[in-house]
Amino acid sequence: MISHADPLAALAGQEHAVRRLNAIANDPPQSIVIEGGDADSRVALALYWAMRLNCATGSVPCGQCPACRQIADLAFNDLLFFDGREGLIKVESVRERRSTWGQPPHGDGWRVTIFAEAQMFMTEAANALLKSLEEPRPGNVFVLAAPQRERLLETLVSRSWVITLSWPDIRENDPEIAEWTAAMAGFWQSGRGWFERTSTKGAVDRHLAMRVVLGMQRELREALSGSCATPLSASLARTYDSRGLRRIGLALDQAQDALNTQVPVNPAMVLDWVATRMV
Repeated sequence: MISHADPLAALAGQEHAVRRLNAIANDPPQSIVIEGGDADSRVALALYWAMRLNCATGSVPCGQCPACRQIADLAFNDLLFFDGREGLIKVESVRERRSTWGQPPHGDGWRVTIFAEAQMFMTEAANALLKSLEEPRPGNVFVLAAPQRERLLETLVSRSWVITLSWPDIRENDPEIAEWTAAMAGFWQSGRGWFERTSTKGAVDRHLAMRVVLGMQRELREALSGSCATPLSASLARTYDSRGLRRIGLALDQAQDALNTQVPVNPAMVLDWVATRMV
């Protein structure tokens, strides 16, 4: 079995997803979408899949054979790893690999191409990958890991098996983000106090803006579910009906897409846009 001193340790509590992959390993689909969980668990499951298809045992990964060790180190000859955690996945990097995908694997197993945080695809890159999926080559499989399938090109998802990891049970934002989300919700009610936060040069970068958007989405989920675990989610539930909450959700989704895909992007303006949508 896999040791816990490796990247797969993040799969603790995700046994249902591992079992599902084991069930289809003898006839692997060309493409899998991994959603849910967090970024570490999505990457861990993708690497598990690569090990499962290439381990010398031919079954549950041993974690000790050359293939398993090399995959854990992202050094396996038949593993291609695109890391959207480091930035946008651009069309040039996808096109460079199309000739590789047209060839059989180097070894006796499968060539596995992993797109970590695949929501970071530029539109042209996603379309370039779609062309490769439309021209399948034996021995090549693909994994697209993203928080939600809805953040991927619909035609990519339609060609893929979807594996859903358990969502992390994080119901409250950290104090910094809670301050930002409270300020945004307060601006929706009063029309005051928001632009002082975003108008200072350098006050908001892409990372902070994304954390604020995700934090507000967390509050919105609590409001929609009725659990209202925080004062802000309870306030949202009292203030807005279901239609109003859906409007907030749509604005947050659009802001998230802008922060993920637009180059260049002004993160402060994205947050300002969300703030003014509900006033």
